[in-house]
Amino acid sequence: QVQLVESGGGLVQPGGSLRLSCAASGNIFSLYDMGWYRQAPGKQRDLVAAITSSGNTNYADSVQGRFTISRDNAKNTVYLQMNSLKPEDTAVYFCNAKASTLFFPLRVLAWWGQGTQVTVSS
Repeated sequence: QVQLVESGGGLVQPGGSLRLSCAASGNIFSLYDMGWYRQAPGKQRDLVAAITSSGNTNYADSVQGRFTISRDNAKNTVYLQMNSLKPEDTAVYFCNAKASTLFFPLRVLAWWGQGTQVTVSS
């Protein structure tokens, strides 16, 4: 199994910043793409940003230029720096990782964290 533990969410005023972290642990054989998704009440879960193991990144149009995704492969951790936050960024943010385990090293599965709430409000 692979566990993803998110941290860093909270309440912030419009224009403020937050930094989310997600640490992967467990019986990891290989860790591949990692990313952040978000889900607002009554809406589907959408991709916010993703990063490959070699550092290539991809962003949703709505966060391009405001959010930055990065990772520390030595720590199996992915980060999301969120700047210039807007009320429409309010959502539960979920960490996602594609990984294989020691028991099934050739089987790549998608793993999810429990989510962390981000609320942007004055």
